[in-house]
Amino acid sequence: MKTSLFTCFLFISGIVLAQDKSAKILPVEVQIKTAVLPAPEEDKADAMVYGYDKQGKLIVLREGTNNLVCLADDPTKEGISVSCYYKKLEPFMARGRELTAQGKNFKEKRAIRGEEVASGKLKMPEEPSMMYIFYGTDENYDISTGDLKDGKFRYVIYTPFATTESTGLPSKPHAPGMPWLMDPGTHRAHIMVGPFN
Repeated sequence: MKTSLFTCFLFISGIVLAQDKSAKILPVEVQIKTAVLPAPEEDKADAMVYGYDKQGKLIVLREGTNNLVCLADDPTKEGISVSCYYKKLEPFMARGRELTAQGKNFKEKRAIRGEEVASGKLKMPEEPSMMYIFYGTDENYDISTGDLKDGKFRYVIYTPFATTESTGLPSKPHAPGMPWLMDPGTHRAHIMVGPFN
């Protein structure tokens, strides 16, 4: 009897969790509006946008015509975080998402992509490549409009294999908001700027 009650409880809990997850998937227009928040104003209307369908699968919500790809907020994670990046970073970003879907952790993803970049299988842009990030709390997010109050900006400029010597940047920030180089000398080398506010 106890076993069947426990099984019934698990089944009902699973239904409730599934319904809760699907309830978090926002309408396409709201996902798009939120996804492009980090982008410069003049680039928002023409950026490509990834978001989530009713089953929680990441899909293309809008094709783009400019140089930006934007990601809607992941409804399974706490807080709001959206980003837009230069489209030449898409192979690197897409591979990361693919590895995450395969259950790889951060260290595994880093190692696999590093090997693939070194072998030439995965191409990184040769020129500096921009990424815009905007994030904040669930409490400050309006799910009906897609607006995020008191959000913070962070900027990332990917510069593969850059070093502190080649850029003159420090490997850690010495003051709030100052630029610094993270992961110097690697395929993931990038200039971090912010948050400012």
